[in-house]
Amino acid sequence: MLRSTPVRREGARAGGVRRGQPAGEFPPELAPAPGEHVVHKHYASAFAGTSLPAWLTANGVDTLVIGGFSTSGCVRASAVDALQHGFRPMVVREACADRDPGPHDANLFDLDAKYADVVPLAEALTRLS
Repeated sequence: MLRSTPVRREGARAGGVRRGQPAGEFPPELAPAPGEHVVHKHYASAFAGTSLPAWLTANGVDTLVIGGFSTSGCVRASAVDALQHGFRPMVVREACADRDPGPHDANLFDLDAKYADVVPLAEALTRLS
């Protein structure tokens, strides 16, 4: 079972990104569906200080599809924490970005070696179908 759980970062540590500001809103193509669970995160990991682990467990989720900005920060922290909470993280290569190709590539390499399945978009779509 796969459930989409959009996560947004807010607060001072996020450089002031808040709900209601353009940078704090979902792009239309990623907007949550009516009734879809949304987690408002405050730290690099989507797991830190949120109800995400409990919600995922209660809803029978075992695999997470992860993407975002930045690969070396939020993506990495969320993938590592997902594994530490007993979930299987799948990081989609084309769904991640960083400020520079060096940290991006190095973190995808390291995540794939230790913590997550780093896969191209086509493979992720095949696995999810």
